[in-house]
Amino acid sequence: MSNHIIKVTGLTKHFPISAGIFRQRQTGVVRALDGVSFEVNAGETLGLVGESGCGKSTAGRTIMRLVDSTSGTIEFDGQDITHLTKRELKPLRRDMQMIFQDPFSSLNPRQTIGDIVSAPFRVQGIKPQGGVQKTVQEILQRVGLNPEHYNRYPGDFSGGQRQRIGIARAIALQPKLIVCDEPVSALDVSIQAQVLNLLEDIQQEFGIAYLFIAHDLSVVRHISDRVAVMYLGKIMELTGKQELYTGALHPYTHALMSAVPIADPDKERSRERIILKGDLPSPSNPPSGCVFSTRCPKRTDLCVQTVPELREIKPGHFLACHYPEAASTTAHRASGTDFLN
Repeated sequence: MSNHIIKVTGLTKHFPISAGIFRQRQTGVVRALDGVSFEVNAGETLGLVGESGCGKSTAGRTIMRLVDSTSGTIEFDGQDITHLTKRELKPLRRDMQMIFQDPFSSLNPRQTIGDIVSAPFRVQGIKPQGGVQKTVQEILQRVGLNPEHYNRYPGDFSGGQRQRIGIARAIALQPKLIVCDEPVSALDVSIQAQVLNLLEDIQQEFGIAYLFIAHDLSVVRHISDRVAVMYLGKIMELTGKQELYTGALHPYTHALMSAVPIADPDKERSRERIILKGDLPSPSNPPSGCVFSTRCPKRTDLCVQTVPELREIKPGHFLACHYPEAASTTAHRASGTDFLN
């Protein structure tokens, strides 16, 4: 029996483009997701990385059923949840939670911290042993906050503390899956490490699976077991963390990793940099064939004409490329152990 907690197959999400005085005429669609497939196993962390606008956050929100998919299937813990109603989804929400990117807008400023973190108990009708307040205060302490701040408001806290409140709310019912939508990108670097370490500790304690969405490859390397690289609504490469950072095969993955700075100035100056030419194409008018073909240095007529399928080229390593190629020696070395953890 499969060990996956979430399985996504051929997931697409198209947002309509409307025109006219009252926006009643549809003139096209934005292809935010275009046939995305992956699994997240129980207790593991799958990192989802790519440039801004590639569809990472849309993937997270679609999987959580915060927005409806256009086609494809979403299985959670063996159950197809693609078309469940809000009422049918409600009991499943205790097992699937989300941490949002912005710690300022994701918390209601008119609610106390106690109200915010106890919301999952109220919504699910759960009465924890020892009472809600005692349980919530224990959770606050677990995420590094003062339990005495139970009656304070979000405005009294810093960005890092607010994100800890968001984490406390997400782990309140000890879910099986948490979608982390760029949870540290709005925080100072010094605070990022603290929040990442907290997420790792909680995962080890409760066995929670994470879908960790980010654009920072060094952050993803720190926390992920496997990594999926997205570009323009499609997955380009998916494999284990070490395999990706030492043996990536997709030209886009090479370019992403060459852009991550290295702490050692000598290595930073001497390593190979891959500069992509051109702008990211519009998801409302993606290129034919491979979506990366307009910026790829390896492009041929085959790339322009034929869409490469995401296929398993060796055990656990999936790739969507007609011409897979290992990075050169300098880029390979730079993308290995020299990344900041």
